[in-house]
Amino acid sequence: MIHLTDTEFHNLVDYIHQNFGIDLSKKRLLIEARMYSVLAKKNVSSFSEYFSLIQNDPVELNVMLNKLTTNHTYFMREASHFQFLKDVILPKEQECNRQKNLRIWSAGCSTGEEAYTAIMLMKEFFGAASGWDYRMLATDISTHVLESARAGVYPAESLKDLPPAWVARYFRKSGKMYLLSDEVKREVIFRRLNLMEPFPFHHPFDLIFCRNVMIYFDQETKNRLIAKFYEILKPGGYLFIGHSETIQRDAAAFHYIQPSVYQKGY
Repeated sequence: MIHLTDTEFHNLVDYIHQNFGIDLSKKRLLIEARMYSVLAKKNVSSFSEYFSLIQNDPVELNVMLNKLTTNHTYFMREASHFQFLKDVILPKEQECNRQKNLRIWSAGCSTGEEAYTAIMLMKEFFGAASGWDYRMLATDISTHVLESARAGVYPAESLKDLPPAWVARYFRKSGKMYLLSDEVKREVIFRRLNLMEPFPFHHPFDLIFCRNVMIYFDQETKNRLIAKFYEILKPGGYLFIGHSETIQRDAAAFHYIQPSVYQKGY
């Protein structure tokens, strides 16, 4: 069995942190457990050899990131956010947004359940032929989860918190899996994006989901990312973060609305 030395561990942790903002300094066992099979398949003799490989091979770098980032989610996760979207944000937009255009970003979208839940909710809220444009951008650093999200195929367990009427309308059962309808899938654009790099956007967003992503970042990295989110939001726009996450007061001038919900001032 290939041994991960202290030097190799620190080199790998530093590289991932500097390039992707992810803090794996307390994840040594996770790195060893998830990477042994990868190293064996590549027929390398040490983590140092593999580390040299990923620095020169973007495809292999993606393989490593796919292995080391955890992506557990399900439809209607942290349901209070979707209730807030339905009860507060959408009625206000319906009243004041003359362009009938909503720009929403799911940052760290994993396998797509978050983005698709929001789209289904907006379809239910606005109804058919409403004239509203609410397509969503969904990004993640992992190409593996993006492929899964685009496919839109989910186990029954992932749908357990959805209203039965939504499941009946937007999914088709195929064996033990559920296939999401094209009606929903076509409203989400999936792209690979490293949140540590400059954002490539030319227009601001009305709402950003970045939930349970910053738990992998140290505080300095979190603060930089929060400041970037603030800049790319419209005045009055909202940021949803995970229920276990918080924003420091000096990170950006967000107004605290309720736990894990923040708003940019007008």
